[in-house]
Amino acid sequence: MQKILIVRVSSLGDVVHNMPVIADIRRRYPDAQIDWLVEESFASLVELVNGVHHAIPFSLRRWRKRWASPANWREIGKFKRELAAEKYDLVIDCQGLIKTAWVASWARGPLVGLGNRTDGAGFEWPVRFFYDRRVPIEPRTHVVERTRQLVAAALDLPKPQPTDHIDFGIDTRRAARAIAEVGMNLPVPYVVFVHATSRADKQWPEAAWIEFGQALVTRGASIVLPWGSDTDTERETSEKLAKEFGAAAVVPPKLSLPALVGLIDGAAATVGVDTGLVHIAAALKRRTVELYNFSTAWRTGGYWSPNVINLGDASRHPTLSEVKTALTGLGLL
Repeated sequence: MQKILIVRVSSLGDVVHNMPVIADIRRRYPDAQIDWLVEESFASLVELVNGVHHAIPFSLRRWRKRWASPANWREIGKFKRELAAEKYDLVIDCQGLIKTAWVASWARGPLVGLGNRTDGAGFEWPVRFFYDRRVPIEPRTHVVERTRQLVAAALDLPKPQPTDHIDFGIDTRRAARAIAEVGMNLPVPYVVFVHATSRADKQWPEAAWIEFGQALVTRGASIVLPWGSDTDTERETSEKLAKEFGAAAVVPPKLSLPALVGLIDGAAATVGVDTGLVHIAAALKRRTVELYNFSTAWRTGGYWSPNVINLGDASRHPTLSEVKTALTGLGLL
């Protein structure tokens, strides 16, 4: 039985885009034990992926906040010992950063990683000193394909093709239970608006959200506006937009990642900017409209389902008319 450790710790969207490699591996090695080392805040999402034996929580973000604490270093030492306790046939660093190559090197097993940077993706060249084997990838490669090609090469499998069936493997039954446990009253049909992003240049104008939401409400849809930041900004924006839609709007409490998956999977559609929740919707192959304000839709946008539509780039931001047309094409408007 193959024992494989996948290392992809963050961010949310990148964790989602990493998911198809699990199904890829299991198609060739159905009995493989696949562990996944991931930032602790995303571990509950990775646990939803069929075929993941163990999601190993990595706590670097928390460790950085208390770097000088003796208790912190004891925890790091304990983590390092526990990681090294398992002998892997292969360790694959799918992220290509010093922090991920460093922690991957703590595991026992030959370490394979990226051999170069691809356009728009993170890569730090000193990782080459950690790897036993480096896999070169063509620079203009979608993030999903970059990881699929890396893992295939690491396992000496044929190079996957974008036209192959892509399976993110998300267990939607567990996600449905997670959102049901929240006890929310979700009027059907509802559309999820994902307005929040860490970068201002990724945002879509509030006026467009309001006009679009009002058009959906007049057609009998409700609007759900999730939020997840530890600051108040995202929640306040959701509440501000909700006021424009009256009783047809729902602002949920802060939800766990499994509950958010359940929320999105139950939606008539998800519309949002380039952020993790929208990538979850695309991974679920639900009706999804991704709004891009810069030229990376080719790198992160969903291409594996006709239910996923990418709009806009750096020179041409998505218009309200285009979004309405996209949802009409998906059978919603």
